Amino acid sequence: MDLETLLKKTSRSLYLSVQMLPSTMKPAFSVAYLLCRYADTIADTALLPAERRLHWICRFPRLLEEQYPDEIRQLTQEIEGGAENPYEKILIQQLYPCLEAFNRIPAEQKPFILEVARSVCEGMQIDLEHFPPQAPEGPTAFHSRQELEHYCRLMGGEPGRFWSQLIYHTTPVAASKDTFLELGQSVGDTLQIVNILRDLPQDLRLGRCYFPQEDLQKQGLKPADLLDPANSPRFEPIKQQWIEWGLNRLQAGLTYFQLLPKRQLGQRAAVAWPMLWAADTLFAIYKELNLLDIQKRVKIPRRTVYATLLLTPPIWLSNRCFTTWMKHKIRKFKKLSLTGNGPRTHLKIGS
Repeated sequence: MDLETLLKKTSRSLYLSVQMLPSTMKPAFSVAYLLCRYADTIADTALLPAERRLHWICRFPRLLEEQYPDEIRQLTQEIEGGAENPYEKILIQQLYPCLEAFNRIPAEQKPFILEVARSVCEGMQIDLEHFPPQAPEGPTAFHSRQELEHYCRLMGGEPGRFWSQLIYHTTPVAASKDTFLELGQSVGDTLQIVNILRDLPQDLRLGRCYFPQEDLQKQGLKPADLLDPANSPRFEPIKQQWIEWGLNRLQAGLTYFQLLPKRQLGQRAAVAWPMLWAADTLFAIYKELNLLDIQKRVKIPRRTVYATLLLTPPIWLSNRCFTTWMKHKIRKFKKLSLTGNGPRTHLKIGS
């Protein structure tokens, strides 16, 4: 299977954004995604004990640089057959083609890929070290908010920085590099907290409670209590705090988008879509009052995705249209909090 098809089958809605990228960005972004997805498959495989997965995750960034054939062969053999997704099974066998594609990337873009791979693997290392699998006492939590924020930076903010580096390297941007990369990191932080909130019930059953002990204690909760959907009302204040955290960082995207040249139509769409869908997903999470129920998988409906695609043309050329659209989505949180429908408080969202 060619890498383009593999990207389509493993990246879901992200594939739509990738297709809009200019040719100067698309190969590097595609290769980086597939390599990070490969690392994720290593971290999650049930074939290897946690210490062996940790070995390979710590080794993976150097493996991308050194590309020793024997080591690549050994890794592939050890994790082959360890993925449930049929396309991830194919991906496991495609490390050589992925590395060949990486070797064809322009020399000035390769450090961006290696940098994001190191950051994501550091986040996966935290998963393997901090959250022991099948702990008899139940899920383990982070200790502090700083730990969760750092994890979001590694797994979301650093990919946002990578995306921004590619843009800055290939596109004239009306801002300093540091400013632009910082804005991209903030947007990436939001995308990661969306993933954590959405996947909460599944992660708990893997022994992972990303929400910090200090937040849980304020509500009289222990990590194991989150396995019981009946505790959703008690978890609600924590959920709302982190939705607020994500929304405030998402607003960096308003400035970020305005810095993109209007002639870069595909790039503007590729940047806008993940932010719009993140706001939609956060709102779906905000409305769900039983988030701990594993049967209630939160995701935006396909009609919302298609509607976003259909309404895209105006934002290609108008910063005002995008800003109005995003602010409309954010105002929905404030309106719902004022209805008194369920245990919601007024979110403190910046203007």
